[in-house]
Parts: sequence; C-alpha cells; structure tokens
Amino acid sequence: MKIRTSIRITFVLLLLFSSANIYSQKLPPIFTNSQSDRAQPSSLTRSYISPTRIVWMKSDGGASIQNEDLLLREGNGQADLSNNPTCILKSDSTDHPAIVLDFGKEIHGGMQFITGRTSTGKPIKMRVRLGESVSEVMSNIGEKEATNDHAIRDQIIDVPLLGNIEIGNSGFRFVRIDLVENKAELQLKEARAILVYQDIPYLGSFNSSDDLLNNIWLTGAYTVHLNMQDYLWDGIKRDRLVWAGDMHPEVSTINAVFGYNDVVPKSLDLNRDLTPLPNWINGISSYSMWWVIMHKDWYMHHADLKYLKEQREYLIPLLKQLCSMIDENGSEKLNGWRFMDWPSSENQEAIHGGLQALMVWSLSAGKDMCLILNEKETAKECEEAINKLKKHIPETNNSKQAAALLSIVDLITPTQGNSVVTNNGVHDFSTFYGYYMLQAMAKADNYDEAIDYIRQYWGGMLSIGATTFWEDFNIDWLENASPIDAPVQAGKKDIHGDYGNYCYVGLRHSLCHGWASGPTAWLTEHVLGIQVIEAGCKTIRIEPHLGNLEFAEGSFPTPYGLVKVKHTKDANGKITSKIDAPKGVKIIK
Repeated sequence: MKIRTSIRITFVLLLLFSSANIYSQKLPPIFTNSQSDRAQPSSLTRSYISPTRIVWMKSDGGASIQNEDLLLREGNGQADLSNNPTCILKSDSTDHPAIVLDFGKEIHGGMQFITGRTSTGKPIKMRVRLGESVSEVMSNIGEKEATNDHAIRDQIIDVPLLGNIEIGNSGFRFVRIDLVENKAELQLKEARAILVYQDIPYLGSFNSSDDLLNNIWLTGAYTVHLNMQDYLWDGIKRDRLVWAGDMHPEVSTINAVFGYNDVVPKSLDLNRDLTPLPNWINGISSYSMWWVIMHKDWYMHHADLKYLKEQREYLIPLLKQLCSMIDENGSEKLNGWRFMDWPSSENQEAIHGGLQALMVWSLSAGKDMCLILNEKETAKECEEAINKLKKHIPETNNSKQAAALLSIVDLITPTQGNSVVTNNGVHDFSTFYGYYMLQAMAKADNYDEAIDYIRQYWGGMLSIGATTFWEDFNIDWLENASPIDAPVQAGKKDIHGDYGNYCYVGLRHSLCHGWASGPTAWLTEHVLGIQVIEAGCKTIRIEPHLGNLEFAEGSFPTPYGLVKVKHTKDANGKITSKIDAPKGVKIIK
C-alpha cells in the first residue's frame, strides 16, 4: 500500500506550484538586546518563488516591455554587472508599461525585486499591486471595495539601482508591476514572491479514485497551512486575526493533517488572555463556546493533561457563566454579539437555535473536561444545565446552520436535520458552517449525498480557478462568471469583485480563509472513517463510507505515529480494509 506518510512542505509546494522554483532559507532566531524583554524567535520559513506565467502586459504607444519571459526564470536574488539580458520596462511622457505575473498558487508573504541599471542612475518609482485574483490586482483602492485595510497590497515604492528590495506582507497569487515615472527605463532582473510559512510535514493524507476529492482535501489542508503563521489566522489577506469560532474547522484540519502544532495552544491562550471574564472571546458568545469545544477536541487528540490543567482557572468560571444564562424554560439567554456565521446573521430565530445547540455542545465538552480535572461540582452544574436546555427545542426557521448544530447535539433528529440541510441542494451552504452541515448529513447516514455536495460546493471554487478556499461562496455566483486567474472577460461577471456581503464585499473578500477547510477533516473522518474514541488517540474507530468511490486510502497523525488505511470496494459493494496502526493505538471497527 503506497501512502505518503510524511510529505515535506517543499515537496507539496513543488507539486502545487508545478514549474515554480522554490528555495528554502531557514532564518536564525533574532533576539533583542533589551534587558526588559526578549523577542521570541519566529518558527516561520521564507522561500523564494519565481512566477509561472505572464497574465497580461501593457506595452503600447510610448510604453514598452522587452525580454519579459526572463522574469519566469529561476533567480538567485543577486544584482550583478554582467550585462546579461534582463526584462526592460520603458515609459515616455504619457504611456507607462505594466505587467501582471502569476505565481500559480495563493501564497502568504511579499515580493522581492532585483534590479539592474536605471535610466537615471538613481532609484525609480514603481507601483506594486498584490491580488488574490487578476481582478483584484488590476484594481485601484476603493474600486469594487479593493482595500489596504489589513494588509498593504497596493503601494508605490522606490526600486534601487543595481539592488534588492523586498516589500509586502499579504495573501496573494498575482502581482501587477507598473513603471510610474515618465521617460524612464528600468532593468528588472527578477520579480520573485517571498513565501512565508511553517516548514512542517503533511503527516495526514488522502487519496481516492476521485481526483477532485483528492484536490479538495489537499486544498483545504493548504488553506489552513497558509494561515498557520505566528498565530492561527482566519485569512492571510484579511482579517489576519485570531477568531476563536473560525479556528474550530482549522483545528479539526490541523488534527487531521499536521497533528500537534504549537500554533493551536498559542492561539487558544491568546484569546483567553485577551478576554477577562465575564467578557466573551472576540466579543461573541458563541466564540467563547467554540473555545471550550476546541479544548475538548484538542485533548481528545493529544491528551495533554498538563495543558488542560492550565485552563482550569479560566474554564471553570466560563462554564459557570454559561450555566447562568438559561431561563426557567430552558432557553439560552446569551448576551453580547449573537452570531453563528455571516449568511445566517439576519435570521434571529435561527441564531437562537444555533446558540441553544452550542450551549449543549460546549457544556457537554466542559462537563467531560471537568471530570478529567476532578471538578465534580462544576461537572454536575453542566449536567443540570444540559438537561434544562434539552427541554427547549428551537425552530430551525429553515436555516441550514441552525439545523446542522441542533442535529449534531441531538436536539432534533438526524432525519430532521438532514431534511433542512439538503433542501435545495448546496444553495444556502456556507464555507464556515458547511462543515457542520456535512456532519449533520453524516449523522443521518447520508454520506453519498454529502460527498457529492463537497464536489459541487468546494469543487465549484476550484472550477473557477481557486487554489485555496474562500471566506464565502455561493453556488449561484458560478453562472456566467469569469475565472479568477484571467482578466474579466467582456459580458462575464467578476466573481471576486461583483459579489460578497457584510464584511466581505467585492474585492475585500478573502479568497484564503481557514474556516472553509471543513471537507479536509470530514473526508478523513468519514470517508477514511477515522474517528478518535479515547483521549490521545489511544482508541480509534475505523468505519469507512466510500459512496461511489472505488477506493480511498490515507494516513492520520497520532501521538504514537501514523495510522494508515486503505479501503477497496469490490464489484458487489463490499469494502475490504487494510489498516496499519502504531503500537499504543487500539483499532476498533
């Protein structure tokens, strides 16, 4: 059985970037000399990537670009006096050259420019625009909500004579370069992207008879990987913040792909330490509940009792606070920002249903952790609160988000949840809560349709040129849409610039959002069938659901090593499984 058990990131990126050239440069730790403070060394790596293709050029009138293909060559980051041919950009008094380069894959980082001679013998002004789509990179600030709000992605810089300059810190795939000055000439030797990332192995893997599903699994993993910076962000262009609710699908993906990584406890602790009780994490009651749920999930995968004990001082009062917010009828009465996800944010009845479910889910997780911590009194309070909450069953109000959560915690039946979630197919799905919609379908044994929904919805983003999953996506946007990796075609819709709502209007929309990675965790859990039953992955249940797949194979990281599985379906539909588990992991079927 051939399964990739440890794929180094350099190999993964070579696979994903195709002909891109990558050089890893490990940076030494840098500390301050301050007597009062010492900077923490970054765990991040920088790699330089040459562009894979030229998307567009403006070279007409008095503007010209020569030798542009030289920018696609492998570079070395060094200016020289060799007089070897370089890309030459020339302007006159009215016309200015411009070029758009594609790096083949969404990345997090900036740009490096290596220059030769200039016509003035001095630095020359150049405008640099970074974009997640060609539409974004061709835009001006304010046009279709293009912004520098969270990451400076549009700026004018002075590029040196025979030198090297590095700029930018954003999420992007494309760069547009404009020579700004009149009657100027610039020799541009190299224009390389600087990928900033954690150099970690992809321990988990997924491979099946469906290449689209394989690509979806890997795209979800890569989306989260890019957001694993010094902290776990929700988006690499925006918001670049540590949102506790957004983290839950990301942490599920990290457990399935990377195993233990310090970015998770570091980010959980940041949210805790920034939020003195009785405040809610990020100002959102549901996000404090997701914080509790994530700690239970993290303990189940890694069984780090020392770390769990560190949460006691915050966890116990938080659970008591949640228990106090239930009325005499068993209905939650949470204050603060009442929020599930953006698409459901105007459906107040649905939000109540979702919060009711999250109360049950988080207090159940809290009760389990209290028993581990020998906090029997608080465990009893949680149990009493759960019993009270179960007396009130909210309406879903036709919300797939509410139905999914209510089904997951058994406040409605799996059949009821599945009925709402599958109504009108993948319409009204969302990138964040789509993960829980898929979980509700699995709970109703509707695996075949769930797998097909993954193909339609997340595959829909890939069909339009995505290389990472988006902050939001509506299947209706695909109609008459122009791909994101080309200039918008006449008569076509700009899928990046023309759509979006709430905080993600138009080009402000993030096209790399970790909360959209749910299918990666879901395919591992339900198609490979790998489910953690005992804390620390000591016991794992293997129960595959292949749908119409002929086979599915993969690996799963545990504290003891990799669990490897391969499931093959014969002509009669019978599944034969080969399972390899490390010592210390018990497998049940």
